[in-house]
Amino acid sequence: MLSQIALIAAAIVSQPSNGPQADPEAESKFLSEIRQLTFAEDWAKAGESYFSPDGKQVVFQAIPAGSESQHYSMYILDLATSGSGLVRPLAPIGSANTCAWFHPTEPGVVLFGSTLVEPSADNVPGYQRGSGRYRWAFPSEMKIVEYGRQVEREMGVPSGWEIGFYNSNTRFGWMDAPDMHEFVDVVIDRPGYTAECSYSPDARHILYAQVDEEKSNEQGRPDADLWVYDTETEEHTILVEAEGYDGGPFFSPDGKWICYRSDRKGNNLLQLFVSELAYDETGKITGISREIQLTDNRHVNWAPFWHPSGEYLLYATSQVSHGNYEVFAIPFDADNPEERHEPIRITHAAGFDGLPVFSNDGEYMMWTAQRGDDRSPDGKASSQLWIAKWNGLGGE
Repeated sequence: MLSQIALIAAAIVSQPSNGPQADPEAESKFLSEIRQLTFAEDWAKAGESYFSPDGKQVVFQAIPAGSESQHYSMYILDLATSGSGLVRPLAPIGSANTCAWFHPTEPGVVLFGSTLVEPSADNVPGYQRGSGRYRWAFPSEMKIVEYGRQVEREMGVPSGWEIGFYNSNTRFGWMDAPDMHEFVDVVIDRPGYTAECSYSPDARHILYAQVDEEKSNEQGRPDADLWVYDTETEEHTILVEAEGYDGGPFFSPDGKWICYRSDRKGNNLLQLFVSELAYDETGKITGISREIQLTDNRHVNWAPFWHPSGEYLLYATSQVSHGNYEVFAIPFDADNPEERHEPIRITHAAGFDGLPVFSNDGEYMMWTAQRGDDRSPDGKASSQLWIAKWNGLGGE
């Protein structure tokens, strides 16, 4: 998740690669049984995917092949039936969507950012890195919604659904999908772009980013802050309010830390941070007790994600080149968090590799990549979902 992490990814991956060619041997130290999950015949673009707690499903955002809309919608894919055409659409047709997350304890419930309606063209503050094609939008209609509760609570199993996944005679059948307005609840609706959400491990708190439009207008560039919502007290607490865009936050597996990326210097060179959370005696998050910067370089570093052990994070970086983003890992020691560690390169392929995530058991890594033979209608490499067995960092 980034500022819309997947939207910056979409902009980046449209660029031709000028980095080193693929090195399967170097990559095999960390990844094995690599396979493609989504394909250009079905999706013009697919990316930013996350595992369900049991590892059987993934949620991702995508634009269907042939769609007239350029906004990402949201889907769930069953890994056991990958390639069979069984997916579940979560968002209303025409809406813009980003950054989904499965509820940690309630199967079938998914949190994500959505405009619920088609965003208005005159109400979209944008971001662009220099004169390049790094650009994504922040619809001010974006709010945090939750899918899944109303399906069982009010609707039962809708007509046209099989084993929980929408199916039709046409592959995926998104044009025939029921109106998703009936299946989503608005959880957080605040003025301005509100998204990049995830649950805490115990599901009590929701972490999210919100663009401060007043500060953004004053600075002439987007400025987002990190907030947490307590579902028990219904209170919103600001966690990170530094100048520049703070976004893409996730809780650590033990719930004691958060990771995120930030543009503190205003130079569009995103850096990785972690912060230790402060709790009161009731278990409510009251703020952060300390912030640690993990990277400080001349690269774009974003989309950090914890390994279930909490001992390292994956992230995407331009360290190889801006035309060939790759996945790196960086060690983290909660007992000695200020100790600096050298990043470890994980992927070795021509083209974009980024948005890496782990399954809850740490057995698999999933990411968005341009590898493979898929091409978009304009002939450029297509960004799609990939998955591999994770071999650990023992190769280094």
